[in-house]
Amino acid sequence: MRFLILILCLVPFTSLAEIIVATRTIRAKEVIAASDLEIKASEVAGAVQNPEALIGQEARVALYPGRPIRPADIGPPAIVDRNDLVTLVFDRAVLSITAEGRALGRGAVGDRIRVMNLASRTTISGVIRPDGQIEVN
Repeated sequence: MRFLILILCLVPFTSLAEIIVATRTIRAKEVIAASDLEIKASEVAGAVQNPEALIGQEARVALYPGRPIRPADIGPPAIVDRNDLVTLVFDRAVLSITAEGRALGRGAVGDRIRVMNLASRTTISGVIRPDGQIEVN
């Protein structure tokens, strides 16, 4: 019995964690579905282990089958694309100004992007609201 305990103490054990990998090549800007993912037993530092954290998110880079997915590889889906016509909103206590603009970048809710005011042709930056409008300061 002592011999068995000694052997068990000397043999290193590595426990494999479950990570999430893609089942197909997912291109950048594609939204990830549950059918695109599978669980793989592997030990990879920094890899996503929860499939719910990936479903409905957008790939920021190409994700290849069998490779681990890292948190920096995904993000919320963009609601404003480059060259989209958007509404610029400036809100203060009693003053509200709206104007039409063209998005010079792409982003999701809360992202800061550059926008060109179509009336004055000036470039400004603003934050994307959930309704797709750009809030400028």
